[in-house]
Amino acid sequence: MEQAHGMQVSRRGLLVMAGGAATALALAGCGSRSARSGGGKTLKFWNMPWGGVNFAPTDKKITESYMPSGSLPAAQYQSIAWANFTATFASAISSDTGPAVSSGSGTQAFQFAAENKIAYADHLLDSWKDNGLYDDFLPGLIDTMKTPKGYVAVPYNLDMRVLWYNKELLDKAGVQPPTDWQSYLDACEALKKIGVFGFGAASGAQGNAFQTLVSIMINNGGGLFDEEQKPNCVTTENLDALDFVVELISKGYMDPGTLQYSTDNEYSQWKARRFGMGWEAPGLAQQVAGDVGTHMFVGEPLTSANGTKGTLSFPNNIMMYTNTPSQKGSEAFLTYYYRHMAPLWTKNTGIGLPVLKSIAATPEFQADPNAAKMISAWQPIAKTWAAPGGSALFANVSLVDSTPAMTTFAQDVLSRKATPRQALSTLQQTLSSKMK
Repeated sequence: MEQAHGMQVSRRGLLVMAGGAATALALAGCGSRSARSGGGKTLKFWNMPWGGVNFAPTDKKITESYMPSGSLPAAQYQSIAWANFTATFASAISSDTGPAVSSGSGTQAFQFAAENKIAYADHLLDSWKDNGLYDDFLPGLIDTMKTPKGYVAVPYNLDMRVLWYNKELLDKAGVQPPTDWQSYLDACEALKKIGVFGFGAASGAQGNAFQTLVSIMINNGGGLFDEEQKPNCVTTENLDALDFVVELISKGYMDPGTLQYSTDNEYSQWKARRFGMGWEAPGLAQQVAGDVGTHMFVGEPLTSANGTKGTLSFPNNIMMYTNTPSQKGSEAFLTYYYRHMAPLWTKNTGIGLPVLKSIAATPEFQADPNAAKMISAWQPIAKTWAAPGGSALFANVSLVDSTPAMTTFAQDVLSRKATPRQALSTLQQTLSSKMK
């Protein structure tokens, strides 16, 4: 999902539900046509700029080609800028001036559901069981949206942390891509001999190394939350995973600059052939680009010392709101949209990974071997922030979703100012104190 520079933190950042002054809407590509039906009202669809320059125009065309039946409202498209988007949504939803349907942060629907602003998607999903859409979703994705009260949203696009490597550098080092933790250590040692770091990451204020650490914890069967959706950080699985990370650092496989690097700094290190391996987003090769980008490949999911596989996944979603000119209209529009959204992927708009098997199977999508491998090899073993206790997201995962607590946690581990046990214990205390 990370196709635009510097979006890793803001896209899934904590939604500020409180906050006084209204924020000016940063709108682009607003639909200008009037409603054809629905008593003069339109169904407002707000979407985020998930991809590159071709995304919003393609998305707007799909949206405004919708021809509703009967008296159902037509759809109006608005693209919401990532800058200050949390305040934009909070202000609009609280004043009932927001959309009927939107995307947003990965945890946004769960937070607005707690404010009784979300129209649950159960009826819509039931209708999709009859038309085949329900069975078209990749395994396990719909369940990530399930809460005790119902499904708060519908999966839309996927982001996850996968192992990337530069094949040119591995070949130069005379080593094969790793398949488990030990062969990863071996590959790092070979890369070190040619002056390349094998554990590429960014842990500065605009970095996302905390996602890498959680991915490695999930890889070893760990994670941050238990079955009761409460923080449970200090576990054997997590301790062993962070011991593995400490070994990588102590052997000199991590760039010391990692502690200050932003994601842009990290990309620069990949471009400079200083990084040879690392866990990153699906769009890394596009971000690196140029000659180096052609040598970037997605590796196999590593088998951990515990004999398990796994990584961190972010199922971004589309939600419906109670403030709509027609709930039937909201559901009809989403049914149309999901049936017609394939061009967002087949035309290479940079939206990220698809949630529908039919889109992933298209020749256009399969033409990118890295994207195809992420769906075939990584999506089945990927888990959400709710791991290891479950897959369904919930409001309190916002506590670990690009927050200062997670940045501090990563800094503590990667700087070795704290032992894995100390860092996990501090994180446990911080999360427990903020639980709602």
